[in-house]
Order: sequence, then C-alpha cells, then structure tokens
Amino acid sequence: MNRSLFPLTFSILAALAASAGAQEPARQASTLDTVIVTGTRVVDRTVAESQSPIDIISPESLQATGSTELATALARALPSLNFPRPAITDGTSGIRPAQLRGLSPDQVLVLVNGKRRHTSALVNVNGTIGRGSSAVDLNAIPVAAVARVEVLRDGASAQYGSDAIAGVVNIVLKGDTGGGSLSVDAGKYSAGDGSQFQLSGDSAIDFAAGRGYVHVAGQVGQQDRTDRAGPYQGTSPNTGNNPDVGEVAYIYGDPEVDQAALSLNSGFELSDTAELYATGMASNRDITSFAFYRSPNHSGQGALLAQIYPDGYVPQIVQLSQDRSLVAGAKGFTGNGWNWDLSYNYGYNHLGFSTANTINYSLGADSPRRFYDGALEYTQNVFNADFNKALDMGLAYPATLSLGAEYREEKWNQSPGAANSYLNGGAQGFGGFTPTNAVHADRHNVAVYAGLEADISERFSAGIAGRYEDYSDFGSETSGKLSARYAFTDTFALRGTVASGFRAPSLAQQYYQVVTSQYNTSVDRFFESGTFPATSAVAQALGADPLQAETSLSYSLGLVMQPADGLYVTVDAYQIDIDDRIVLSSNLLLADNTAAQDLLAGLGINGVTSARYFTNAADTRSRGVDVVGSYDMPLASGNLNLTAGYNYNETEIQKIAPNPPELDALGTELRRIGRDEEARIEEGYPKDKLNLTATWDLARWALNAGLTRYGSFTTRVSETGNPANDQTYGAEWVLDMAASYKPSRNWKLTLGADNLLDAYPDRTIMPNSNSGQFPYSSQSPFGFNGTYVYGRATFTW
Repeated sequence: MNRSLFPLTFSILAALAASAGAQEPARQASTLDTVIVTGTRVVDRTVAESQSPIDIISPESLQATGSTELATALARALPSLNFPRPAITDGTSGIRPAQLRGLSPDQVLVLVNGKRRHTSALVNVNGTIGRGSSAVDLNAIPVAAVARVEVLRDGASAQYGSDAIAGVVNIVLKGDTGGGSLSVDAGKYSAGDGSQFQLSGDSAIDFAAGRGYVHVAGQVGQQDRTDRAGPYQGTSPNTGNNPDVGEVAYIYGDPEVDQAALSLNSGFELSDTAELYATGMASNRDITSFAFYRSPNHSGQGALLAQIYPDGYVPQIVQLSQDRSLVAGAKGFTGNGWNWDLSYNYGYNHLGFSTANTINYSLGADSPRRFYDGALEYTQNVFNADFNKALDMGLAYPATLSLGAEYREEKWNQSPGAANSYLNGGAQGFGGFTPTNAVHADRHNVAVYAGLEADISERFSAGIAGRYEDYSDFGSETSGKLSARYAFTDTFALRGTVASGFRAPSLAQQYYQVVTSQYNTSVDRFFESGTFPATSAVAQALGADPLQAETSLSYSLGLVMQPADGLYVTVDAYQIDIDDRIVLSSNLLLADNTAAQDLLAGLGINGVTSARYFTNAADTRSRGVDVVGSYDMPLASGNLNLTAGYNYNETEIQKIAPNPPELDALGTELRRIGRDEEARIEEGYPKDKLNLTATWDLARWALNAGLTRYGSFTTRVSETGNPANDQTYGAEWVLDMAASYKPSRNWKLTLGADNLLDAYPDRTIMPNSNSGQFPYSSQSPFGFNGTYVYGRATFTW
C-alpha cells in the first residue's frame, strides 16, 4: 500500500481522542424540520416544504450497520439505490458503481456541500451493472465526516448541469458543531473470512475567538478478501483456465483493501457580511482483486509453469486509487439583499494498475512476477459564481431569484505501463496499457442558469429554472424545470415537477481504448477483447458514430401526508425518458469471422477476437414509484422510530437504433446492442426494494433492526448463447440487527450482525457459472458473502 496518508491520518485520529471533553452532543431536529440545501435556493426550505421528493440520511442511519463504506450504507438506507458487489471484473471489482432508480451510475450527480464532486478515472467496461459508466467513487469519502446526506429523487440538470438525470446525492459535511467522536470497528464473516478493521473519528476545532472553525475527520482501515468460488465441475480439467475436477481454484468475492482518508471542512468570518470557507479531502485505497485462474498447462506453457506455478495460479489485479479534492470560496450578502457565493473546485483521481502473482510467458523463467500496467487519471477544475435574492413581489412571502455561472475544465489521461506488461502477450490476467492506448484529452464548458421560487400563497408554492451549457467538444445544451406544491391542509399536500436534462459523454467514454482478456460465459470461451473510441478507425469500420449528449425529460407527481402526530408519509410516482442514451456496445465476436478479421487486418489490427465501442444507440423509459414513511412514538421510557421505504422501478428500451450497415455486412449475428446488454438495462437490477427499520432508544440501550427485501433480477445470454440459459434470480429478505449499550454518556458499545439469517442469492445455473466455479451472480444487490458479525466501540465528546 502507498501509505503516505496513513501516518498523518493516524496522528489526527489520535489527536481527536486527546481533545475529548465532556460536552454533550446536540440533539438533532426531526427530519421534517431539517432545512435542505439541495434542489432549492430558498435559504429556509425544509423537507416538509420541498416541491421535489428528497430523503435525509442521518449519520445514525449510516452507522446502523456494520459497513464502513458510504455507498453500502446508503444502499441499505435508500430503497431506490442499488449497490451490487461484482467480482472478477478487473477495475470494477474494487471501484464499484452505484445506481439510483435503476439508471446508469453516471446519471446521478454527486455533490459535497453543494459543490460538484469529481468522478473516478475508471470506466466500467466489464459485464456489470453500470457497464460503460464513469461514476463518482462514493467510498473515497470518510463516513465520519458526514453530517447528513440529502438525496434528491428528481431530475435537476436545470439547477446543477450534466449528470443530474436520475437525481442528486448531496453529502453535507460536519461543520462548526461542537464535540467529536472516535470509533473502532472490527468484524468478520461467518464463513471465516473477510475480516475488517477500521479506526475513525472527527472533531470540531474553533479558532480566532470563535470566528473560525475546522472540522477534521479521518479513517484508516483494512479489509481481507472473501471467497465464495465453487469447485470445478466441467469436463476439460487442467487445461486453459480450468483446474482439476472438484478443485476450488478461483477467488470469487470481495477484494483486499487497505485504505486511509482525511477530511477538513472549515470556515472563517471575515466580517458580519462575509466569510471564507474551504473543504479538502484526500484518500488512498490499495485494492487487490483477482483475475481468472490459469491451469498448470495454460496456453501450452506446462514446462515453464512447472518451474514457477506448478499448481496453476490466480493473477492479482492491484489498484492504487489516489483521490484528492479541494473547494475554496467566499460567500456573504450585500446591503441591497443579494447573497453571493464565489468558489473554486478542484478534484483529482489517479488510478494506477499493477498485475501481481503473474507472468509474461515470452520472458520465460526470468519473467517478473509483478508488472506495472499503467494508469487512468481524471482532473476537474470548476469556478462557480452563485447569487440569490429575496424579491418582494406582493405575494404571501418574498420570492427567491437565483442567478449563476460556471466554468468547468476536465482532463482525462490514460498512461501506458512498463513494456513487459504488454509486449508479446503481456502480463497474464491484466495486460498493461500500450503506448498506442495513451490518451491526453481535455475539454471545457461554460454555463449560466437562472431560477425563481415563490410561495404564491400560503398553500401554493412554485419554481422555475433554466440552464444553458456550451461544451468545447460537442456543442451546447439547454435544460429547464418547473415545480409546484399545493397544501390542501396542513397535513396533506400535492407536489409535482417537469424537468428536461442532459448528460454529456464523459472524456473516458470518448477516448478509452484497450485490448484485454475477457471471458464470455455464454459460449464458455476466452477472448482478446478490444474497446475502441467511437472516432477510431476500428470503431468507424464497425459502424460507430461520434458520441453526443444524452437528453432526458422527466415527470414526477407526489403526495405528502402527515395523518397523525409523528407519522409522515410520501408517495411519489415518476417517469424518466432518456433519448440517445450512451451505452457500451455488446462484445462483437469476430474470432471466427473471416470478413471481420480481414477488415481489422487491413487497419493494422491483428489478434482481436472481440470489439466494442460506446454508442448513442438506445432510448429508454423508466417508470416507478417511491413510498417513504416514518413514525415516532414514546415507548417504555424511550423512543421508538419506525421507517419504511419502497421503490418500484421498471426501465424499458423504447428504441434501439438500427444495426449499422457495416455490421450487417459482416454477419447477421453481430448486434451492436445485444440481448445481454438489453437485460442489464431493463432487468439486471431489482425492480422493487423494500426497507423496514426500527430503532428503539432507551437511556442506556439502543436496539436497531433493519429488514430489506430485494426484488428479483434477470440475466440474459448473448446472441451466440442459448436463450434457455437466461436466468431470473428470486427475491431475497436480508435482516440486519444491532444492540448498543451506553455505560456512560461518552461511551457506546455496539454488537451487531448484517444479514443475520445468512441469506444468499439463488445459485447460478451451471451453463452460466463457469462450470460451477462462480456459484452466485455479481449482479446480486446485496452481494453473496453471508452473515457479517461486528463490534464497535465509540467515544463521543
């Protein structure tokens, strides 16, 4: 592990413990009364008054399970969020994408303190949920830094720009609130593996006689791998990627992770009318995942492997993800009523790849066992100017006018690895990026927006917003939004929105290029697979067109009800139409296609048996409903909180662009968007999800139970496979439980179990399981690790 962050993080956590005092943590307001900062420019809008559906996830909810990952904790709290745990999928095994409302992971915008969060450098090109996306790595953010998470379940491109098609996740960091915490977490799966340990903490520090503050948070942790691989049950033992019959040779589960993260959130009052603020984050994660097993006679190299790996070997894919961000700005108000906010936003992600426990056969017995494979790198620089003012328009309350402008610069680089990682077949498991793959791409865009929100009467509020953006690489887009809310009574209201949106093709989607080893379960074969930019000669020869922005039109209509004291229920129906959706084409199998091989050879490309490229070939429609309810009641000298959340979502492909004539000329079996990719879009995730939680807080005890029902999902084989091997995985219930004891007002001791009843997804049928060795689907929404038992000790001040 690159441990440059580890000593600093550990020192800060130790300092947090040393600064502990006897201050009581402030009591939090109820969710309904929480003033929101997402989806509105009104400074005092609460959850109950919002014109759009919004969820507030508290730190207590994030820490209600044993997970130390922000994305996993959010998925357990939000029925509309899906976060599967894929394995043996190269970089995606370690940098896992999350999806909202069944849409692509990069169709949800992530903010931190209201500022755009940078995406990961990784582009997910393997057969997982989110295939083809470049999404934000939520797990780079320390949970201890989070004050709350606001999830806007509504299109918001008119307010925030590209990516906000499915909604917005705004992570609000802890600020100048007093006190702090220090926690130690440890746990292990009941199967005996996957041990985890984490030390985390946070503390607020005042300075300059209370005019300034810095809230510091950090975490260091380690996670061991899990392995749920099955024995080989095929008929070709000890050849290719097959071990002996009955042998368990693969490693199929969660990766090994060493991680450290820091967060600083600060502010300083310059005067009564202006203040400075800054937020910085840094994290390192050293991730080891696993490739396909190689037998003792792999590729006819039995004599060589007998000297080095006589029992075969599993190559390790090592990723070092280095994530950095800084937001600095000033905000305040003027004498004539304008509020202003000027900021600079820097984000950076560097993802370095190495392959270990491997070999380059062409180098013989002297081959290194570890190779540097190259790197992916993403950088953003954003300048924002935001203004809003209360206007007296003769209405029940002043209206809020908002204006703003943004300039954003993005860079994406793909750097080659060491020569031996890619020459003459390269490193087994993950060959390095070649100099031909090298990319240095950049672009910029400018945007202006305006919005007006008003309480037209005591019962009726409405808003309108518009945004214009111009990109240097593909042109301009305009988006708009209308929203309204009408309260029939103090306890019953109707709300609705209409919004257009867009998502610009990422630089990674436009320029990523590589040839890697891929396994196709539909035909039980191993292929050299190339991903080519849509503008490349290869992709053009196969019918690609330059990428353009995808556009959306969304509608929502909802009810807000408070039928009794302490009871709050919302029901929101929605429809999201997306045109020119950017997807990664299916793997176009070219190995036995003489015409295709001749075509590629004429372009100087040899040995590629499968190709793919990004395309705007699909239009989709997503329809669904969200139901959220909460109820608080006193119970036995304590308080009982009950919450329920349900999401139903169905996505249908409305249209697939006709197959390009270039593909048709190479054979009728070549489809740009095949049935396997159609399934990932339409039914590769649960169509419904139900969350039920109960928290009972007593003077010294707290009991928490969470029951989640994950609906069914389906996988389909490609055109070259047998449709009889399509598989639907049934719904599953997962129960999480924890009990906490407070021996004093500062200490809290927790013992819990996630997936207490040891639920697993349905087993994958033999034809799709790599001869029984991959017994569970990587698309399972709750993974396939079984029960996780953990303990936590927390000291607060």
